[in-house]
Amino acid sequence: MIRHRLRALLIAGAAAFTITAFASGPARAQWIVFDPTNYAQNILTAARELQQVNNEIQMLENQATSLINQARNLASLPYSSLTQLQQQITQTQQLLAQAQRIAYSVSSIDQSFTQTYPQAYSSGTSSQQLLTDAKSRWQNALAGFQDTMRVQAGVVSNLNTTRTQINALVSSSQSATGALQAAQSGNQLVALQTTQLADLTALMASIARAQSLDAARTLETQAQAQAQTQAFLNYGAGYQAGSAQMFH
Repeated sequence: MIRHRLRALLIAGAAAFTITAFASGPARAQWIVFDPTNYAQNILTAARELQQVNNEIQMLENQATSLINQARNLASLPYSSLTQLQQQITQTQQLLAQAQRIAYSVSSIDQSFTQTYPQAYSSGTSSQQLLTDAKSRWQNALAGFQDTMRVQAGVVSNLNTTRTQINALVSSSQSATGALQAAQSGNQLVALQTTQLADLTALMASIARAQSLDAARTLETQAQAQAQTQAFLNYGAGYQAGSAQMFH
């Protein structure tokens, strides 16, 4: 636009100069000397200046384009799934923390196994104690399976949130205007995958806990059966003969 305006001004100026020279000559009865060489030199000078202006304009346009691209590359992604992912992980952690009877704690596990899962029963252990321990182990196994199903339900409920976040992040990635937005959307997708792995890890831990409690119950039942069999066979000195009086 500026280039066209300068050219129009130069042409209009030259035309005006020529018309003035010829129009004012006869009125004043004077002759104007026209120097073609000087005129050509002036035209060339104006053309060079016009080219220089054009070069400067092009340089400014390139700089403006570069600044716009830099601004796009530095623009942050307008969408963030961090809050939803944190809520999802918190929900899974709460389900694990609500584990019944034997918690996910080393000290709690050691204490429970010392009391309810002894390595062996002494011969003096009462039948009532054996029954109480067996019932406690059965309740532990039952609670373990229930806890596993609760974690499974939580993981399944997170699938809907995961699907929503995937759609939003993929859409944001495809419409990213710069390198930073593309990188941020990619990072959030990785975070989403990490959250899914965390859910899977929690589920596997819950399943393994239930299986371990049931296996411990089975082994302890065998130990209890051995103790009961030993107590049954250890009936003391046996039959002792004695005198009996039948008639008085």
